[in-house]
Amino acid sequence: MTGDISIASPVLGDEELDRIESVVESGMIADGPEVRTFESEFADYCDADHGVATSNGTTALHTALEAVGVGPGDRVLTTPFSFVATANAIRFAGAEPVFADIDPETFNLDPERVEATLESLESDVQAMVVVHLYGLPAPMDELRDIADDYDVALVEDAAQAHGAEYFGTPVGSLGDAASFSFYPTKNMTTGEGGMVVTDDETAAQNAASFVNHGRETDGYRHVSLGHNFRMTSIAAAMGRAQLERLPGFIEDRRSNAARLDELLADTDAATPTVPDGFDHSYHQYTIRVGNRDSVVEQLDERGIGCGIYYPRCIHDQPAYDFLDVRAPVAERVAEQALSIPVHPSLTEAEVERVGTVLRDEVSIEPPSGTRASTVGASDD
Repeated sequence: MTGDISIASPVLGDEELDRIESVVESGMIADGPEVRTFESEFADYCDADHGVATSNGTTALHTALEAVGVGPGDRVLTTPFSFVATANAIRFAGAEPVFADIDPETFNLDPERVEATLESLESDVQAMVVVHLYGLPAPMDELRDIADDYDVALVEDAAQAHGAEYFGTPVGSLGDAASFSFYPTKNMTTGEGGMVVTDDETAAQNAASFVNHGRETDGYRHVSLGHNFRMTSIAAAMGRAQLERLPGFIEDRRSNAARLDELLADTDAATPTVPDGFDHSYHQYTIRVGNRDSVVEQLDERGIGCGIYYPRCIHDQPAYDFLDVRAPVAERVAEQALSIPVHPSLTEAEVERVGTVLRDEVSIEPPSGTRASTVGASDD
């Protein structure tokens, strides 16, 4: 939904133009030294040893899965409440997605549900894709322990979580490999683009080969089947400028979110839950309401953009009709979740308007379902 106050707006300026102009003038506009530098700088930002740039966020996640050894016939556990690309990447790798339900307050995978799902499958799962949804880190200590207990690879889908931290550690360095997206609405952008980061040298080599036609080196020795998932130097140039500005973007997002928390504190909207030690990067500021369609209509009438991410769970998509899945918590959240503007392009006055309109002018019904009423429920 759009309005006078938009739900998203990329921040681009002279820094990006100067970097792009320099690359264009060099004539080296395809994959090359600019991409290698961006890979190194982004890996450093994530406190990871290696970075491999890709053409978009979906190819980054596909590459990360291939890099840790996921292949045809494997099963990969993930969340049903995410953009469909999370599960699509699993299928592109030849594997089958398996879903565990989510925590209704954080919207991320619920460790209790994850463990119960893995136990029910008798360890017949090779990897787990953990999404840091909307920019909030998942509970990685618990999920890491579960992954180790069941001997599954742990892959972070950090497409929305640039700048988020888990007890002081940047997301992207918490699993065996991680993927990021640089789509225009993300916390930083390269137009289109993605990145795999990892501390595992073998995984990094696998990823670099996979995105470049399965090459062993830059020559014509191809040791495995690969794609052309490479990033261009033009995109990398934009990414390097955006990365330098990312801390400021995140600071603005957090400041806007804090003010929205204050303005919505006495409303019936359920505002974002941020556990102690979790540093949210607020790709989205997502509330839960019991009358979402009405709230959307009321905001639209007042010129305030909003977004529904996501109106249905992945297993409810027609492309996933072949799966028999019940995820009652995720299904309920999909009916209630509504994102409102939080991006760094907002002025203080616009943030005030978003919050005060929701507080004073919009009729909001409280959402149904709490953690106490959903954990342990198998059918509702």
